[in-house]
This record gives sequence, structure tokens and C-alpha cells, in this order.
Amino acid sequence: MARVWRWLREDVWEIRFRRYLALLVVAALAAVAVWGGRTLAQEDRSCAPGVVRPEGSGECVGVSATAYDFGRPRLAQAVAAIDRENRSLKAGSYVSVALFEPFTTTDTDNMNDVLHELQGAYLAQYRANHDSNDQTPKIRLVLANPGAAGDHWEHTVDQLERMTKGADRLRAVTGIGTSTENNKKAVEALTGRGVPVIGTSITADDLANGQGGKDPYPGLARVSPTNTDEARALTSFAKVTAGRALLVYDDPGDPYTRTLKASFDKLLKGSPYEAQPFTPPDDRSQEGTTANKFRQITHLVCDTADDTDTILFAGRHTQLRQFINALGARGCQKRKFTVLTGDEASYLTGDKALDRDALRHNLSVRYTSLAHPDAWKKDPAKTGGSAADAEDLEGILRRSGHEPVGPVGPLALDDGQLIIAYDAMRLAVQGIREATPDGRTVPPLADVGTQWTLVKGSQRVNGAGGWICLDVHGNPYDKAVPVVELTPDGTSRFVRIAWPEGRPPAKECLPPSSS
Repeated sequence: MARVWRWLREDVWEIRFRRYLALLVVAALAAVAVWGGRTLAQEDRSCAPGVVRPEGSGECVGVSATAYDFGRPRLAQAVAAIDRENRSLKAGSYVSVALFEPFTTTDTDNMNDVLHELQGAYLAQYRANHDSNDQTPKIRLVLANPGAAGDHWEHTVDQLERMTKGADRLRAVTGIGTSTENNKKAVEALTGRGVPVIGTSITADDLANGQGGKDPYPGLARVSPTNTDEARALTSFAKVTAGRALLVYDDPGDPYTRTLKASFDKLLKGSPYEAQPFTPPDDRSQEGTTANKFRQITHLVCDTADDTDTILFAGRHTQLRQFINALGARGCQKRKFTVLTGDEASYLTGDKALDRDALRHNLSVRYTSLAHPDAWKKDPAKTGGSAADAEDLEGILRRSGHEPVGPVGPLALDDGQLIIAYDAMRLAVQGIREATPDGRTVPPLADVGTQWTLVKGSQRVNGAGGWICLDVHGNPYDKAVPVVELTPDGTSRFVRIAWPEGRPPAKECLPPSSS
């Protein structure tokens, strides 16, 4: 009996036990493999410190404080220069400013814009840290990417808010770029959470404070005029007559095009011509089918009275290029026409898809630029800006091709983006340092945004693109508006400085009570 019992224990139970044990080991290994696979998958969503690919997206979004260039080689040199400057700063000596731009854009024109704003912001950072008599705090520049179309603005805004409370000491966000619905939401969220924002090239009237006496974006400052101010300056310069002008506009529009149309509508009150709409794709950087519509609109242009010579265009740059190309093939090429539009036209300098020959057939395209390198050299005014202020930027540009400042990549100033981003960062630096109490190196976050209402008079920013004198709503008062013309060789030609008030501001640069 003992022998049978020993056989059952050793040959049957132990065999079963070993089988069960093997099964348990296999199951455990499978669980570890699944957990490990999930962990690895989660880790694979990371692109760089602070930057991830959200679920369902292949874009790398978030805030980078390293040499990561978002997979865009064109940005590499400028990003490397920023990283070198950031790493040179001593712990506790700096605050952070974020440049909010679509760093992963695939559109060539938008990438030009991003690169130039990146260069301008960095050059202002370098100047603040090295050419300002060792003022404090020092400035650390970080890069905030909401995605090519801004679809991940919530993720990036949440991250920026967290950075205001930790060791990053984020104290302002600059950039923002174009006036889109997503950027509008991002600005509303940032300012709603107490984060000061300085818009570089946003011009939409509904992405500004003071409209209707309301301030929906507390802590927002802008260095570019509103569309209304740009339109006032442009039409004052061009002396537009309602009876001799036709409006072509984006329907349903976006914040930029809608407010530009509204500004043009006011100027064309009483026009004998019905405004002509076109409907572009939701992503206005895409071609769509609007070229067909523009071909038809050119027939209507030729049908106008012989003394009609002006077309006001309220649309984005891709559609503007299509419209210019269509006008180049119009049937009435012996008639002269001038297309007047907003600063989006600056994207067309160097656009290979533009039919440059169209500009040789009694067609001129003039637009308001955010800034222009020739403005203060060729049309200096006694007030509102100066050649000396522009030369300050020129000086650091000459040093930007090599260390310690650069290299920062190929430079281009004609589109105004580098200049306006440089001025916006200088405004951010002034606000931060003026808000910093004596004996401290970090200003209270809430105090930075309250500085904007004081930027006027002797406390104005003498920007490379003109004086920045902010009204109580954070909007620039009577800011210089360079009027620029596209040329057949694919560049731009500075024409003249125009002024929203019809003349340069007084030397005091104090906005009137009605602003």
C-alpha cells in the first residue's frame, strides 16, 4: 500500500502539479508581455521631453525646452541656438517665455512664417540676456506646439498652465501667429487662466480686447494693428472710392477674413457692386476648387464700369494667389486694376505657384505688411518709429551667422514676421522685468499682464517695426502700417508707411480716451 501511495504522489500528483505550475508560469509571462507591450506602446508616444503624440495622432505636440526641432530640419539651427542659450542660464536666474506656433506644419508658406518668428523671438531673447546691462530676470525661451492646424491646443495650453506653477516659472506666451478658430480658443483659455499673452501677427478684430467696450481676453497684448486699423491705413493711403471698387471675400470666413471683410464693408458703403463670395476648404492652405470660382469672378470684374479700378480682397494667401493667377488670364487685360488686401499677402513672396507674369499686365497687388525692413530707411517719419530703432535689430542680425549668437538659419525680413516676433518678445521682456519687485528675480504671474496698459508714452517699446504704444485694452495705438507691393520677380517692394489715424502719432504717443 505504501508503494502505491508513493507511486500516486510521485508519478501522478507531481506530474499534474508540474503541469499546473507550467501553466501558471506561461500565464504570468503572457501577462508580463501584455503589460510590457502596453508600457512600450505608451513610451513610444513620446517624441522628446515635454512633447508627445496624442492618441490617434502622429503629430508631436506639447512644450519643448530642449534642442528638439519637431522633425523639421529647417528649424534645426535656430532651435540649437535657443537650446545653447537656455543651457547657459544659471538655475534660479530666469523665467520662461513660450513661443506658441504650429511647429509641425507641412505647408511651406506657414513653415516660412514659423521659422522667421522663431528667429525673431530668439534674437530678442539673446539681446535681453546679453545686451541689457545685465538686467534680470534672464529669459528662457521654450517652444509650444499645438499641432499644424492647432487641433491639440487644449493639451498644449494645459501644459503651459502647469509650467507657470513649477520650476519653469513660465510668465508669458508669445507668438500665436494666424487668426484661426483654434488659436482664438487657445488665447481665450490661456488668458482665462491668468497667463499673459502677446500676439505677434494676429490681426482679427474679434481676437482683441476693446471691441464693444469688452475685454474677453484679460492679459492679452498685441503688436500688430487690428484688421480695422490696417484697412483704415490702407484705404487712406490708396484713397479708395466706394463707387470704383469691388469686394471679393471668403464665405463663411475665419476670424481673420471675417473681420477684414467687415472693415472693407464699411469702406465700400454705397458701392454699386454686389460683393462676390467664394468658399475655400476648411483648411485654407489647401487648393480646393476655388480656382474655378475665381475664373468666373474675373468675368464680373471685367463687366464693371470702365472707371472701376480697385478690388478689395478678404481672404487667405492660398486663395489670393489663385485669384491673382485668374486675373492674369482675364479678358480685359488692357484695363488697370489694383488688388488691396491684408498682411496674408506677405506669404506670396517667393511662392512658386504664383503666376508672376500676371503682375506684368496692368495688375498690381498692394497689401498691409506687419513690418518691412525698408520702411524706416525709405519713409522715415518724425514719430512712430525710427531708422535707429530698426538698426538695433540689424546689428544683432549681422552677428547671427555664427556663434555666440547663431547660426540661426537663412534669414528673410520681407514678410515682416521676424521683425514682428522680435518686437513681441521685447514687449514680453519689458512687461516681465517691470513687474519684478526690487530684490526679487521672479515677478508674480498676475502682475505681468497688468503691465500692458502702461506701455505708452515714455514707457513705449521702440520696436524695429515701429513704436508700440498700447491702449488700455492692450491694442497698439496708431501703429505704423507699411504698404507693400508684390513684384513680378517674386519679391516685395516697399511703397510707403500708412497710419490708421491718417498721420503718425504725436511724440507723446498717448492714446486718446476714445481708443
